[in-house]
Amino acid sequence: MTRSHDIRGYGAVWRLHFIAGLLVLPFLMLMAATGGAYLFREEIDAAVYGDVLKAPPSETITPSAWLSAAETATGGEATRVTVPQAGRSAEVILRLPSGDQTRLHLDPGSGTVLGQTPPDGSMDWVKDLHSLTLLGPQANLLAELAAGWAIVLVVTGAVLWWPSRSRQSPAGQRGLLRRLHGWTGSFAGLVILFLALTGMPWSALWGKTVREWTNAAGWGRPAAPAAAGAWGGGPKAAGHGDHGGPALPWTLQTTTLDHGGQAHILDRAQVLDRVAATASEAGLPKPFSIALSKDPDLAWSASHMGRQAEDMRTLYIAPDGQVSADIAYGDFGPAAQVIEWGVATHQGRQYGEFNRWLMLAGCVAIWVLALSGLAMWWLRRPRGRLGIPPRTTSPRRHLVLVLVVTPFALIFPLVGGSLMFAVAVDFAFQRLAPRLAVQTGAQP
Repeated sequence: MTRSHDIRGYGAVWRLHFIAGLLVLPFLMLMAATGGAYLFREEIDAAVYGDVLKAPPSETITPSAWLSAAETATGGEATRVTVPQAGRSAEVILRLPSGDQTRLHLDPGSGTVLGQTPPDGSMDWVKDLHSLTLLGPQANLLAELAAGWAIVLVVTGAVLWWPSRSRQSPAGQRGLLRRLHGWTGSFAGLVILFLALTGMPWSALWGKTVREWTNAAGWGRPAAPAAAGAWGGGPKAAGHGDHGGPALPWTLQTTTLDHGGQAHILDRAQVLDRVAATASEAGLPKPFSIALSKDPDLAWSASHMGRQAEDMRTLYIAPDGQVSADIAYGDFGPAAQVIEWGVATHQGRQYGEFNRWLMLAGCVAIWVLALSGLAMWWLRRPRGRLGIPPRTTSPRRHLVLVLVVTPFALIFPLVGGSLMFAVAVDFAFQRLAPRLAVQTGAQP
């Protein structure tokens, strides 16, 4: 196949690949950088906070003593308590009088306050930047768009690379960059595709919809009692950045109880000790996180998030200490199991160090593809022009593009809607450009 025939045949795909890359590369590079940093969250937390996260192994006092010490030290109200494993500090998440949240670390043996960190540690702002919610709550839609268009970029890139992989590249810098771009995409494309697909469950629109559909079909989480921190209270969708905290798996992040109800309905300290004892007696591995409540009608949830998806388990314990439900990975429906496995693998936890370094390689590959693509465009573009690949007017030559894009547009409606908008803008510009050129040429 000759070069000219290849470009004419794949011109529509090339044009889409170019425009999509130009629009979403800044977001993809940002998400790759912050996602790569998140893979090393534990090491970064240890370097930043040092001994605050550690505590000498000793006989632990009751969790209610941690609760009292934390609320006395901050004047805030505790919403979640983490019972640690040996050698780690106990953690209490508090809502401060200002409305902000903080995480207090205590010596589990004495209740001494060791230090204070953001709720998500050193990754607190990285998490918000990764999900783009740092720009505002609705900005997570941009993250969903970027992930969806990353999928389109990988697929269209494969369509462009496959017929040209055996042809001789141009000489010089353009040839070197083309080989670097093509072969990086060919080796890392599957990892990037996996990262984009497994990142979708956190998205504001698609993730929430899929969670609701899978649950309604019986393929998601099983039924559970209304509980603090899980399925109670007002809805609060988890963002893409809610990665890997010790509290809850993805399938349990649909809602969070508003802890701002009337005070002193329950003796929270007494119930906390009772719930912690019940969870330990039931064999819930440490660390486990307990969501506190003041509502006597809600169960308290005690959750363990292990490194592997199969390790997750959540107990629902009534204020009187009775276990209302015990739900583990094996109790999830097939869709929820696949998604939880994807989440754990996305975070580099499921298969140990190999998993983490493979995901990091995908993040690095995004930067290599972005920088090489931008460099190729800069060297190829005509002087003084943007250098967008030319349009093709043949309906037959659009068929490949339609076959490539349509399935993803149907699966990811936000991507489909943005694609239709882009096509409309391109069509309008195509119709207006000749008129603008005539008007410009008529000027003296």
